[in-house]
Amino acid sequence: MARVLLLIPSRTYRTHDFMEAAARLDVEVVVGSEHRSALAALMEGRQIRLDFHDVEGSTRRIVAFAQDHPLSAVVAVDDAGTVLAASAAEALGLAHNPVDAVEAARDKACMRQRFQAAGLLTPRFRSVDFDEDPIAVATTVRFPCVVKPLDLSGSQGVVKADDADDFPDVLARVRSIVAACQRDGVRPAVLVEDFIVGEEVAVEALLRSSEVDLLAIFDKPDLLNGPFFEETIYVTPSRLPSERQADIRDTTARAARALGLTDGPIHAELRLNDHGIWMLELAARSIGGLCSRTLRFGPGISLEELILRHAAGLPMPAHDREGGAAGVMMLPIPTHGRLKVVEGQPEAKQVAGIDGLVITIPPGEQLVPLPEGDRYLGFMFARADSPAAVELALRQAHAKLRILTDG
Repeated sequence: MARVLLLIPSRTYRTHDFMEAAARLDVEVVVGSEHRSALAALMEGRQIRLDFHDVEGSTRRIVAFAQDHPLSAVVAVDDAGTVLAASAAEALGLAHNPVDAVEAARDKACMRQRFQAAGLLTPRFRSVDFDEDPIAVATTVRFPCVVKPLDLSGSQGVVKADDADDFPDVLARVRSIVAACQRDGVRPAVLVEDFIVGEEVAVEALLRSSEVDLLAIFDKPDLLNGPFFEETIYVTPSRLPSERQADIRDTTARAARALGLTDGPIHAELRLNDHGIWMLELAARSIGGLCSRTLRFGPGISLEELILRHAAGLPMPAHDREGGAAGVMMLPIPTHGRLKVVEGQPEAKQVAGIDGLVITIPPGEQLVPLPEGDRYLGFMFARADSPAAVELALRQAHAKLRILTDG
């Protein structure tokens, strides 16, 4: 039986789907986590306490564990574990991405440099140290621009500045968000880059011996023009012409090569306009949140099953995406306050095409909108005959939800 170490951060939506996929494949799972897992009672002897920030020390712990319990693969379920997964797999002689490639994918400035060197269209950018004067920095950038952290995800801390007058306040806000997320008191730089006008798409793919196995292209029908960049609807298959989709696939492959990634899932974000296809970001992990539930392949295979099959060297069946269209809405958090209840859920689920609704923040928890927040209220799913019908179902169902808060 294959044995896979899953690196599961304390705050992730992905645990259930990966565990369910492992059970279907009869793969033994070992959980590597920063804290004692809620699965601890079921995982006796198959759980390792790890510090994802201490890559060297945690790699040693994984190697020591593997001496008595040989591993077939090390898989990170979210961004936080990708560098450790590469390091541990390298130490164990397992298939892996080069560590420096994963580090580049986690550092947006390094990523931009590699995209630029490879001749990809990518925003003009510069790093700004924490002690640099905002007014002086404003004279060196073009407006509108986007200010963002180097290593956060999910649009947390990403803010658009329209002009030099806005810039000092925007920079101060992003710096504050970044500082609040640091554990060690380090005051890292932030990235300032050109704002690229255009429609945005996301790509889900699997790298197999450096070759891109394209799994899905998602359209994002809501324009992301700032000042914040809260993503909402993803719909697949894309409504773009087939030639444009082929160009998106090729651009994603070039970006993966530019970073040096060779193995495992990737998730990319690109913008399209009259100048061409702009490579925004590419992560060495699969799509975040519960969004993978939109994807089914072949005879009902999940994205997590494909990832585990590939990682553990199990047979890979035919996996064309299922027919029809599918989509997800990441439910935005509209305002600060303590959540009381989300009303209208039964009515939303009755909308034709709606395939599921999961509220991921329980009543009583504080709601924090972007850009300070790092979570969505939940996820809503739809399936229909066409992308347009999926989008319409998600919008109609969302209109039936009412979010009640205290304060």
